[in-house]
Amino acid sequence: MESLRVVSSWPVDHVAGAVVDADGRVLGTVGDVDRRFALASVTKLLTSYAVLVAVEEGAVEWDRPAGPEGSTVRHLIAHTSGYGFDSLQVQAAPGTKRIYSNSGFAVLAETVATAADIPFADYLREAVFAPLGMTSSSLDGPAGSGATAAVADLVRFAAEVQNPKLVSPELVAEATSVVFPGLRGVLPGYGSQRENDWGLGFEIRAAKSPHWTGTTSSPRTAGHFGQSGTFLWIDPDVRAACVVLTDRPFGQWAVEAWTPFTDGVLAELRG
Repeated sequence: MESLRVVSSWPVDHVAGAVVDADGRVLGTVGDVDRRFALASVTKLLTSYAVLVAVEEGAVEWDRPAGPEGSTVRHLIAHTSGYGFDSLQVQAAPGTKRIYSNSGFAVLAETVATAADIPFADYLREAVFAPLGMTSSSLDGPAGSGATAAVADLVRFAAEVQNPKLVSPELVAEATSVVFPGLRGVLPGYGSQRENDWGLGFEIRAAKSPHWTGTTSSPRTAGHFGQSGTFLWIDPDVRAACVVLTDRPFGQWAVEAWTPFTDGVLAELRG
């Protein structure tokens, strides 16, 4: 895909990317797709998928109490438990505000690990990485930000989300749809959003503005970006997903580069 080539002009030392369609076909790549990158918060997509497996297996239930009083597994994964961004200080009652929380994901992972009686990094490897053949991926740090992976592995993951095999399509559809709709909150890097919509670990594009995806992205687009200069989005309207990994921290360069890049990819996909 010609639209992928623009990443070579980005002000980063290393970059790799790919587009994969809903049938699992890789439509184009750029850079070294086998190079491992720190994912930062793109990790949350992988962690969330392991939670979906745990729910499907019956290890945990969405309404299981977890986190502050009144909070559940569902609240934690949807950033509505009330925990702060990087602390366990409760800043709102569960379900009343979208507070993006790394701490909430740490509690989420520990909840699954306790229920499954296995360290969460091992659970993630056995439940997601191994069955998808994600041989370069590992979780060596926090469950919300501590994974490393290569584009080639995230292509396999993006193909799975579009055509699920590890969990039911109905569960993935729920995860990539808005839960606790209409909640105000801050989208890191992009400011306050009147409706900061999120699914079960997947951020939902909806009507957010500004946003890290394209101006022409479907409101149903789901994914995540990371402060390490990484992102993965899945747009069901074009039946395709795109992943780009870099080694430069998110900043103004990304704000300026990512949106027109995605618009270019979408224009090529739409023909």
